[in-house]
Amino acid sequence: MDTVHAHDVRNVTTIGHVDHGKTTLMDALLAANNIISSKMAGKIRYLDSREDEQQRGITMESSAVSLRFTAMEKTSNGGSSPKTYVVNMIDTPGHVDFSSEVSTASRLCDGALVLVDVVEGVCTQTITVLRQAWQDRLRPILVINKFDRLITELKLAPTEAHHHLTQLIEQVNAVMGSFFAGERMEDDLRWREERERRLAEKKEALADEIEAVVNEVDEFQEKDDEDIYFAPERDPKTKRVISHKHLRGRALKPMFVQFVLENIWAVYDAVVINPNPDKVTKIITALNLKIPARDLKTKDARHLLSLIFSQWLSLSTCIIQCVIDIVPPPSVAQRTRIPKMLYPDIFEPVEPKNQLEENLYSCNAASDARIVALVSKMFAVSDEDLPEGKRKPTTVEELRANANAAREARNAASEKPVTDGDKTVDGTTLEEVLQNMEIKDVPTEEPQNGENLLGFARIYSGTIRKGTTIACVLPKYNNAYGPTHPRKRNVFAIRGLEGKVWRNATLCAPGDSGIGREIHLEDLKDSLVNLGGLQRMAAPIVRVALEPEMPVHLPKLIRGLKLLAQADPCVETFQQHTGEHVILTAGELHLERCLKDLRERFAKIEISASKPIVPFRETAVRGVDMGPPKSGSARRGAISGASANNIVQFTIRATPLPKVIWDFLQENLAILRRMQQERKSREEHKTLEAEQIAEEDDSDEVDLQGEVIRRPTVRPEDFWSVLREKCSETGGDWEDLPEKVWAFGPQRAGTCLLIDSRNGGQSNSYKRRIERLRAGADVEKEQEQLDRDFDNLLETGFQLATFQGPLCAEPVEGMAYFVESLTIDREGLEKEREHNKMAQITGSFHSAVRDACRNGLLDWSPRLMLAMYECDIQASTDVLGKVYGVVAKLRVRALLPVVESFGFSDEIRTRTSGAASPQLIFSGYEMLDQDPFWVPTTEEELEDLGEKADRANVAKAYMDTVRARKGMFVDRKIIEFAEKQRTLKR
Repeated sequence: MDTVHAHDVRNVTTIGHVDHGKTTLMDALLAANNIISSKMAGKIRYLDSREDEQQRGITMESSAVSLRFTAMEKTSNGGSSPKTYVVNMIDTPGHVDFSSEVSTASRLCDGALVLVDVVEGVCTQTITVLRQAWQDRLRPILVINKFDRLITELKLAPTEAHHHLTQLIEQVNAVMGSFFAGERMEDDLRWREERERRLAEKKEALADEIEAVVNEVDEFQEKDDEDIYFAPERDPKTKRVISHKHLRGRALKPMFVQFVLENIWAVYDAVVINPNPDKVTKIITALNLKIPARDLKTKDARHLLSLIFSQWLSLSTCIIQCVIDIVPPPSVAQRTRIPKMLYPDIFEPVEPKNQLEENLYSCNAASDARIVALVSKMFAVSDEDLPEGKRKPTTVEELRANANAAREARNAASEKPVTDGDKTVDGTTLEEVLQNMEIKDVPTEEPQNGENLLGFARIYSGTIRKGTTIACVLPKYNNAYGPTHPRKRNVFAIRGLEGKVWRNATLCAPGDSGIGREIHLEDLKDSLVNLGGLQRMAAPIVRVALEPEMPVHLPKLIRGLKLLAQADPCVETFQQHTGEHVILTAGELHLERCLKDLRERFAKIEISASKPIVPFRETAVRGVDMGPPKSGSARRGAISGASANNIVQFTIRATPLPKVIWDFLQENLAILRRMQQERKSREEHKTLEAEQIAEEDDSDEVDLQGEVIRRPTVRPEDFWSVLREKCSETGGDWEDLPEKVWAFGPQRAGTCLLIDSRNGGQSNSYKRRIERLRAGADVEKEQEQLDRDFDNLLETGFQLATFQGPLCAEPVEGMAYFVESLTIDREGLEKEREHNKMAQITGSFHSAVRDACRNGLLDWSPRLMLAMYECDIQASTDVLGKVYGVVAKLRVRALLPVVESFGFSDEIRTRTSGAASPQLIFSGYEMLDQDPFWVPTTEEELEDLGEKADRANVAKAYMDTVRARKGMFVDRKIIEFAEKQRTLKR
C-alpha cells in the first residue's frame, strides 16, 4: 500500500436489490485478485462470512476488502506502462431489513456499482439505494447483471434484447431524473422565496417611493442553463456511421446489436440452444482462447460458457477499468462530496472558509493537516479474528528449541529429589518450606466475551498513526456552538473506540501528533467538524421482549444488548417501565439475525424471546348504526365528570378529527416535536437556536413508539397559518380552532387535540403560549396559581388518555377533545386543603379527566389502526401459482398487516423452493374498518350470522390479544357451546 500513490485509490460500494448478484460480482473480482479460485467464483460467496448468510443465500452485513489491479496507461511519449491501483470495495446487503448497512457504506465511498437484474429490472430497493447514492453524491456505474436470462429464460432475439435493454436503462435514468427534478424544484422554491424576501426588504428600505425599482436583469438571471436545455443532435459527417435520420427505409440493425449482441447469441446458440462442438471450436479458435480439450468435451454447458466468457469478455477487467475511469480519486471526489456533507441545505458551490475545510476539500495528508476521519459504524470482531489472535506458523528453529526444552524438562523430572517423611533429601523440613512460601492475592478479572468493537472508518484528511490521541465528535455536535456545549485516503478499521463512540462519530485532531493530554477543548474549535449522522432507511418496527433462561445471567444479557446496539446501526434496545428489556428490529429476518448474534456472540447465553410486540393505534369514527349517546340529551361524546367530593366539575366532549386536519397533523409531526422541544427548553430558561432545536432529521423515520415521523410539508413558521386554512375549509366547530388549541397528544406531539372551548375569559392557547415564550414574557402571570394548577392537571389527564386508549392501552390518533366547562368550588377546596386532602382531590381529578376522555371515544364507533407493510414479491413466472396460494390465506391487498407478517417470508420461500423473495417495507398505519364491540342486533344480521355471530370479529381478536399480553381484563367466552351432551349408548 505504501508504494501506491493516493491518486491511484478508488473507494467503491456495490448496491442494488436483493438477489441481483452483488456478492457474486465480488467473487469475480476476488478471483481476479487471486484471493479465491476462479472455479469457485460465484459459488463460494466469499464475502458472506456468516453461517446464516450462506444458508439463506443473502447478505446481512457489509463486508469490505482492498484489491490491487494493474492497468496499462498511456504515457506522455505515446507508449504505455503498467500502473497499480488499489480499489477498496464494500459489499452491501440488498434486503430492506439491512438497508441501514447501505447508509454506513455510502458515506465511506466515492462511487457505487448499481446492480440491476436484466429481467426483474428496477425494483423497490433499487430505487432506495439509488436515492442514497444521489444524496451522498456518489458516482454511479450501472451494471446490468444476469444477462443470460434474456437468452435462456425470455428467449429473446438480439433485436428484442436491445429494445429490452434500452427500456431498462431508461427506467434507471427516469429514477435518477426524478431525484434531480425534485431537487431542482426545491431549489427553485428556495430561489423564489429568497427573491420575495429581497423584494420585501427593498420595499421597506425604499418606503418613500411608490414602488421599489428592482433590477430585473439581476433578479431574473437564470443560472446553469446547461442543466435545463441541451443542444440538438448534429448531422453526422462520417460515411461509416449514420444516424436514424439517414436510414431512408433501410432495415439496418443498430451497431450494438450487430457487433455485440449477435456475437453473444452465437456463442449461446452453439453451446446451449443448439449444441454444436465444431462451431464451438471454431469460435474459440477465432477468439484465440485457451480452453483445455477436457473442458470442451464437458456436458456441463454452464461451465463451458463460463470459461469462454471469462477469457473473452472478462468481468473483472471491465468493472475495474470502469471504476478507474469513472470514479474519481478521493482528492477529486471530496471537492464535490464534502460541501454537501458540511452544508446539506446549500445547493450552490461552496468555497472553503478556513484551513480545516481546505484540508478536507483537497484531501491533504501532510503532517500539519487537520485530521478528520468519519467512523461510519461500529462492528464486532472476535479475538481469534484479530491479527494478534491468529496462530503464527512455527519455524524450524522454534521447533528445535521446543524439542530441546522438552528434553531438558524430562531430564529434570527424572532427577527430582525424593522426600523421606517430613524431610527432603537436602534436609529441609516441611515446616521451613511452608514458612518460606508467599501467598499473593491475584485480582480476578471479569471474563470477557471475546468480542472487540472496531470502527468502520474513512480518513478524509491528515494521517492517523498508532498511539495518537484524537477527539471524538459525536453525531449531535453542532459546529456553531463549540466543543464545550495509518492509511492515507483509505477505508480502514480503527481500534480503541469502545466506550467512546456509540455508533458513529467524527475523529478530529489538529495534526498527526494528536491533541495531547492537557489541551483545552476550546483550543480545538478550529479543528472540529461533524460530518453528520446517518439516515435510517429501514424503520425498526418489530419489537420483542427478551429475558435470560437463567435469571443469574441477566448482567450478561444487558452487556450483550449494549454490544449488539453498537454493532448494528438499525437495532434499538431499551428497558420498558415494566422492567422488560426490549429489542426493536427492522423486520423478521433482522430479528432472527439479532437473536442469533446475542446467543452465539455477544451474550453467549440462552435467551427466551417473547412473541413479536406489534404496535397498534386507536381511534373512532362516525359509525352508521351507533347506539344512543351516553350523556342522554347532550351531544355525542360529551362526558361530565368530577373530582372527589365534587370539588372540581368539568365537561369534555370527544369527537373524531376531520380527515383534512388529521392528515395535516400526521404529515407535520416533526414540527410539533420541535415546538415541544422549544417550549420545554424555554420554560427551563435555556436558550436554543432553531438549528439546535431541529436536531432530528427531516427524513422519514420511526421512533421507539412506532410513530412515523415524515418530512414536514410546510415550514415551521407557516404551520399555524396553514392549519387555519385547513380548519376554514372544514368549517363548523373547527373554524377558529388554531386559537383554541390547548395541547397536542399523546406525548405532547401527536394527532390528538385538546381544545379550550369554555365560554368567557381568555382561552388557554398553545400558540399564544409559544409566542409569549419566544418574546420572553412571563406566561405564568396570565392566570392565577389555582387555575393554572388544575389546567395542568386536566392536560395531564388528556395526555394519559391519549397515550393509553380505552381499547387495549395503545396510543390514540385523530381525536379532538373539547373542554366545555371547568368549575372549581373554591370554598370547598379551602376546607379540603385545611384537612390536608389536596392529594386526594388532584389525584381523583386527573383520573376523572382520563376516564372521561376514554369514555368519550367509546361513545363513537371505536376502531383499531394496524401497522402495515408494503409487500413487494419478486418471483419467476413458473412459481406464481404457489405465491398466490400463500397470499390468498392472508388479508393482503397492496399492504400486509405487520401482525400477520410473521412466518410469511419463510412460507413464501418454502412453497416456492426459494424462487420467490418478499420485501416488506413499513408504510405506516391503516384503519381496520370493524368495530371490536360489534354484535349482531338487527333481524337481518341475526338471520345471517345467528345470535353467536359465527363469523370472527378480527378487530376484537387483535384487541383481546394485546389486552392479554398487557395483563388487562379480556371478555372471553370460556364455554362457547353449552348444549347438553347426548349419550350414544342407547
